Amino acid sequence: MLETFRALAEPSRLQIVDLLFRAPLPVGTVAKRLGIRQPQASKHLRALSDAGLVEVRQEAQRHIYALRAQPFQEIDLWLARYRSLIEEQFERLDTVLEELQASNKSIEEKAKPARRKRRR
Repeated sequence: MLETFRALAEPSRLQIVDLLFRAPLPVGTVAKRLGIRQPQASKHLRALSDAGLVEVRQEAQRHIYALRAQPFQEIDLWLARYRSLIEEQFERLDTVLEELQASNKSIEEKAKPARRKRRR
């Protein structure tokens, strides 16, 4: 998984992953959409392929790149541990906020002056 994170750490590669999320694309289209030269796009795609993030198939003279699901599923499983930690912290925060709101209501009720009845 470390190779996956290394590959994704480069901003252009992360942009390529975003492009390929929508649909498989040839190298030339990737280069054009990112505003880089084709050799640069090929270099980044090769790094993503070496990390196992993309697969390539050849159609005539074109190389079509597509995302592989497995590495992203592995990242999702790894992140699941941290999601539960964050959810627990939000639950604790909700409890504290509810306690504060309850104590504020209590303070407000005590601070209200007692209404005196008017004599007619």
